[in-house]
Amino acid sequence: MRALVMTKHGSPEVLQVQDRPKPEAGPGETLVRVTAAGINFADLMARVGLYPDAPKPPSVVGYEFAGETEDGRRVIGGTRFGGYAEYVVSRSDQLIDLPEGWSFEEGAGLPVNYATAYAGLVRYGNLQAGERVLIQAAAGGVGIAATQIAKAMGAEVWGTASAGKHDAITAFGVDHPIDYRSVDFAEAIDEPLDLVMDAVGGKSFKKSYGLLRPGGRLICFGASSVMKGERRDIPTALKMLAQTPRFNPIKMASESKAVIGLNMLKIWDERESINDFVDPLTEWIADGTIKPVVAKAFPLEQGPDAHRYLGEAKNVGKVVLTL
Repeated sequence: MRALVMTKHGSPEVLQVQDRPKPEAGPGETLVRVTAAGINFADLMARVGLYPDAPKPPSVVGYEFAGETEDGRRVIGGTRFGGYAEYVVSRSDQLIDLPEGWSFEEGAGLPVNYATAYAGLVRYGNLQAGERVLIQAAAGGVGIAATQIAKAMGAEVWGTASAGKHDAITAFGVDHPIDYRSVDFAEAIDEPLDLVMDAVGGKSFKKSYGLLRPGGRLICFGASSVMKGERRDIPTALKMLAQTPRFNPIKMASESKAVIGLNMLKIWDERESINDFVDPLTEWIADGTIKPVVAKAFPLEQGPDAHRYLGEAKNVGKVVLTL
């Protein structure tokens, strides 16, 4: 079968289409012919060698897919790497039906982004109606998912994005768009917040924490600022680490604020599934409240272009590969 292989760590060009053995389904598993595979920022970090949980190259990354089973069932699923390939094997009980009216590309944008957004906002962030939420990178896949869920929960939403994306994120539900390139987001928000979803990392964590009012929660679920350019940049990574705050539990207790780390891969490994964070979305999916937004779909052979497109933050929505 064809697969997009990360041949070594480096620029997007290390991604090459190669022939790989077709996987075989075991007991309780299902073979799926992949039609679309989601790309996540963690894949870019894995490619440059900054994601320790990723398999060592040569390897195939990719966490999520949409496609068809051998009996013609159209499904969505998650995979512990290996998603950038024509075939994947998934536990049968972790596959869900592709919703009526959804494309395979849209389906591939559901598992990771929406599970992360739901986990951060609802399961661990305990979001309540009427609360104020800041969503960093509101034009990205998780950002749009978080916006849709937050609005469904009745929250007031602030969102950061470049100015050219403000019309889009406003249409998705952001009440207060902030151009992070022209203003300091922390200075642009003049009301204390209840919850912040932050995957920027570094000094952004400190600023986000400072915006919380008593009872507020900061969800740290990534560190995109660790990357600069298309290759591993050690000075940039060290700078980000140096700017990352160390939160003191005594001070947090005194201020009645919470900092919650969220790594969906760790939760996935512990529970052997992310269904607990996808199944609750069923009603919102059925009534159209939530639906992935696809920024652009790239053929598998254009995998390097897809990584570059996401890395340059050109996307409004999910970037996917098609097979």
